[in-house]
Formats: sequence, structure tokens, C-alpha cells
Amino acid sequence: MPDTSCDIGLIGLAVMGQNLVLNMNDHGFKVAVFNRTVSKVDDFIANEAKGTQVVGAHSIQEFVSLLKRPRRVMLMVKAGDTVDQMILHLLPYLEADDIVIDGGNSLFTDSNRRTRDLAEKGILFIGTGVSGGEEGARFGPSIMPGGNPAAWPHVKDIFQSIAAKVEDGTPCCDWVGEAGAGHYVKMVHNGIEYGDMQLICEAYDLLQRGLGLSADDLHQVFTDWNQGELDSYLIEISSHIFAKKDEDGAPIVDKILDTAGQKGTGKWTVFSALDLGQPVTLIGESVFARCLSALKEERVEASTILEGPAAKVVVSDRIAFIEDVRRALYCSKIISYAQGYMLLKAAAKENGWNLNMGGIALMWRGGCIIRSRFLGMIKEAFDKNKAIDNLLLDNFFSSALNRYQGSWREAIVHAVELGVPTPAFSTALAFFDGYRTARLPANLLQAQRDFFGAHTYERIDQPRGQFFHTNWTGRGGRVSSSTYNA
Repeated sequence: MPDTSCDIGLIGLAVMGQNLVLNMNDHGFKVAVFNRTVSKVDDFIANEAKGTQVVGAHSIQEFVSLLKRPRRVMLMVKAGDTVDQMILHLLPYLEADDIVIDGGNSLFTDSNRRTRDLAEKGILFIGTGVSGGEEGARFGPSIMPGGNPAAWPHVKDIFQSIAAKVEDGTPCCDWVGEAGAGHYVKMVHNGIEYGDMQLICEAYDLLQRGLGLSADDLHQVFTDWNQGELDSYLIEISSHIFAKKDEDGAPIVDKILDTAGQKGTGKWTVFSALDLGQPVTLIGESVFARCLSALKEERVEASTILEGPAAKVVVSDRIAFIEDVRRALYCSKIISYAQGYMLLKAAAKENGWNLNMGGIALMWRGGCIIRSRFLGMIKEAFDKNKAIDNLLLDNFFSSALNRYQGSWREAIVHAVELGVPTPAFSTALAFFDGYRTARLPANLLQAQRDFFGAHTYERIDQPRGQFFHTNWTGRGGRVSSSTYNA
């Protein structure tokens, strides 16, 4: 008889998969492993997993035979078709109530489909976001599971044991919601991560080009920032990056080519925001900033043709400038998270998910890439008022924006004068000014739409929901176009 003592099985022994297995082993769970390139199994067992309880398998059939019932199989493979192919390979060996877990960066609509299709076969599916990178996977990631609720009790102990813990020991893992909810929350997490990284890069660019700060200076500034309101993983690692020297003693950061890569989750976030009619402008600008960075050769050519400000702006008060940039970064970060939560709220309504907004902030509080002190304040905001329309209306965040907005504007003015692009800072301020404006110029836009396309408009002196059309030229007809909202 085969040994069926393994608590969980994991397929996919790239860096995240290996580290999750070792993390599970550390917490007393016996793990079976398989990889399509079977030699990786033997290599892992002989090296990284040497001396552990981890059991290697050389076929899918052998792998499944090692697992306790209900069998728990976690896939850490490339998102997309690879996940579907691996599920097809597994199905002949699985039984009713066995559980398939997709821990990759899958698109939430794929997780919707897999939850439904596997349920029809009697198999329980979980689509879970896992954040924290290599180190997080090894020592405690943020885990965001969603899918078939019947599966959660069978994986809860494993997931919450290996997850990061906040100060009071609460795990950064809880059930998110049905179908693709877990992967949707991870997608928005990644979109916010795009925003955080772009904002930090804009602060770096302003300080470097505006004040001429060296990498050593920037290391000190970011180290100081990490002691206060901006305390976060990304600020911390940025301070370390500035301190790292190449073999010749020069800062490595100065030698890295300025073209940014991306894997698509930021783009998916923007697509979803457009589908749901949510103005998630900061993440959008962060994605476009990466696209612009990729046009390296064109930018080099343009730099010899297109001119910036004629005279170099001299910043007289260095300390004040650094503080303006810090405050601009903090205010813009508030806007980014507020927009992300607007999107989560809209998606929950659209998909019928019961998302615990404060719980999501707690899941992001430790282990993940966007972990920060700041997330504790978001949880407190939802603890005070679960039905709050927007984080910007919470007293903590509104007070910070009202208090710091002068510095925020000063930083952007300096950027304009210096010719330093700050798309994320600027769009955050534009959103703030738009959101706090009782009357926007969209009345003229609606008049234009009605003029050329008879798209109708509402009136301020009539109840909402009543639509009107004007024959602007005297030549138009009485028939108006149908009306809908994005």
C-alpha cells in the first residue's frame, strides 16, 4: 500500500513553490512535491529539502497517491493555459471533495470559471493570491484565498500557520470570498504595488534631479522616512538599494537601465477599473509610466530634440523640499489606496462577493510587498464604519490630506518647474481636487454630447433620472439617443 500520510501536495518547484514547501514543512505539515521536469524533484529533495519530511514523486499518479483524503493539491505554475492543463492531468486521479488550489497570479475570471467547472465534477477549487516574494513564501507570506467555500475548512490550518503574522499574532490570511474573489484581491494588491513603486520612483527622481542628492544621501533620506508615516517594506528596501555598491564602489542603482518590466496584473487592474467605471487613475498612470520607460531608444533621441525648462531651478531650502516630497508621497499613497478600495467595493457589488474590507487591509499588513504601518489605519477606518463610501472621508485620512496638501502642491510645482515628470503624484492630486469638487465641468461635456449625438442630459432643476434633449441648432430632430452609464 502506498504511503498516504502527506497533508498537502504542491506542483511547481520554482522559487515560490520551493519556499512554500519548506515553510509548510517548518510548521509540521508533511508535503508531497511534483514538477513537470522530474529531475527538479530529485534535485530539490537532495538539496534544499534535505533532512525534511518532504516526499518527492515522479508522476502525477504517484503524487496523488501520497495524499491524505480529502486530497489537497496546490499548483504553483505559470498562470493561464498551464493551470488548466495541469488540472486536466490531475482529474483522472482525484475523487469527489478533493481540493485543487491555484496559488499563481491567475486572472480572476479564470478562477471564476475553474470554481464553477470543477464543482460540476465534485472537485473543490481555491484560487489564492500569495504575496511576499521569495522571502515571504519562505518565512510568512500574505495569503488571499477565494473560491469554493466548502474547501476553506480543509486548508485553513495550513494557510494560516504558514502566513505572516501581525503584532498580535493574527495571521495575514483569511477567507476572502467566493469564486475569483481571492485572485481579484491579489490583482488589486498588485495594482496598488505598481502605484506605490511609481510614487517612490517619482520621489527619488525629484530629490535626485531637484536637489542633486547622491545615492548615499538618498539612503539616509529613505531610512529616515521609514521611521515615520511612510514606514513600509518598499521604502525600507529602497533605502537598502541606494546603499548597495558595485565592485568599483559606484552605486548599483545608477548602473541599472531605466526600462521597467511588468507581468500584467497592473494592466488587468486598469481593465477591470474601466469595466466597472471606477476612476483608478493612479494605477493607470503607473502602468503607462512603465510603458513609457520601455521606449528607451525613442526617449534618448527625443532628449536631443525636445527642450525642457531653460534655466535650472535653484531650491533654496533643502530640508523643506525633502519634506514637501515626503508629504506628496504620503498624500498620493492615500489616494492610491482609496482608489483601490473603490475598485474592490465596485467588484464586490458586481460579483456578489461579501468582501471584508478591513480584513483585506489586515491580510496586507504583513508578509506582502505593500505591507506598511499605513494599512493599520485602513483597517481602523473600516472597523469604525464598515459602510464608509470612500477612505478619503475617514477622519484620519481626510485630516492628513487637508494638513499636507500645501506641501503636495509645492512638490508638484517644483516638478513642473524642473521638468521632472510626476504622473502619479499629479494624477493623485487631480483626483483629490476632482473628488472634493461639488460641481465639475461635465455639464459642458454633456451639452457637447447632446449637441453632436443627441445623447441627452439631466438638469440641476429637475429630479435625477429624468433626461432632456435640446435642439441646439434648430435643424436637429426630436429623437434622442439611448442613455447608459459605464
